[in-house]
Amino acid sequence: MRLLNRHLTGWAGRLSRHRRRPIAGLVLLLLGLVLTGGLYTAFSPAQASSTDSTEELVAEGRELFLVGCSFCHGQSGEGVLTSNGNHLGPSLVGVGAAAVDFQVGTGRMPMAQPGQQNPIKPQTYSDEEILALSAYVASLAPGPAVPNEADYSLAGLSEEERVEAISRGGLIFRTNCTACHAFSGKGGAMPRGGYAPNLSNTEARYIYEAMLTGPGNMDNFSNGNLSPEEKRDVIAYLYSLREQPAYGGFTLGALGPVGEGLFAWVVGIGAMVGFAVWIAAHTARSTKPKAQSAGGAE
Repeated sequence: MRLLNRHLTGWAGRLSRHRRRPIAGLVLLLLGLVLTGGLYTAFSPAQASSTDSTEELVAEGRELFLVGCSFCHGQSGEGVLTSNGNHLGPSLVGVGAAAVDFQVGTGRMPMAQPGQQNPIKPQTYSDEEILALSAYVASLAPGPAVPNEADYSLAGLSEEERVEAISRGGLIFRTNCTACHAFSGKGGAMPRGGYAPNLSNTEARYIYEAMLTGPGNMDNFSNGNLSPEEKRDVIAYLYSLREQPAYGGFTLGALGPVGEGLFAWVVGIGAMVGFAVWIAAHTARSTKPKAQSAGGAE
C-alpha cells in the first residue's frame, strides 16, 4: 500500500511539473483543435448537404426563369419597361417566394396576354418547378416567404377559440375587404376593367399570400398591418361562409346590394308596371246605351 501511494505521489508530481512547462499550452491547444474538428466533422455534412440542395434549387429555378419569365421580368428579375415607360413586367426583386407561389400557383403567371388583370387559369408549372422558381426569386432579395399550414390553419384550437377567431375575422373582413370582394367574398367589379376575384373556392394558402403580398389592385396587408393571427382569422371567416346556409332563400349570387337592387328594379318594378298595363287594357267597358240625337228622335 505504501508502494502504491509512493507511485501515485510521484506521478502527480511529474504531471504538475509538466503542466508548468511552455509545451503544455501547445498540447492543450492541439487537443482543442482536434475536438473542434471532430465535432465539425460530425455535424457539418447535413448542413453542407442542405446548402447544396438550396443552391441546386435556386439554379434550377434560374433556368426556368430565363426560359419562361425573363422576357417580361428581365434576366435578373429587374423588370422590363416598354418604349412609352410602362412596365412590360415589374421588378421581382424583393417580392419574395410568397408572391411567386401565389402568381404561378394560381395560374395567373405566366400571362396568356397583356391585360388589366391576370385571370385565374390552370397551372403551367408543376409544384416542384414552382418551388424552384420561388427559391430563385427569393434569392434576389429578402421578401415574404411561403407560409406554412400552421400560419392559416385553426388546427389545435378549441371550438370556443374557433368561434372567436371566425368572429374576429368577420369584423376584419367587413372593415377592410367588402368594398371590393362583397360581404360574401364573391368578388365584384373594379375601375378600369379590373375586378376582385371570387374567394369561394380559393385555397387558404393563396388567400394568405394575397393578403401578404398585395397582388394587382389589392392592398398589401403585411404582418405590420395585419398580424399572422388576424390573417388566419380572416381565412377562417371566409371558410365559414362556404358552410353557411342561405337563410334568405334565393341568394342572387350573393353579390350584395347591386344584384339585389337590379333584381328589384327589373323583376319587382317591372312586374308591377306590367300588371298596371294589363289592368288598363282589360278595364270593364260601360254598357250604358248612347243617347240618341234630337233629330233622330223626331
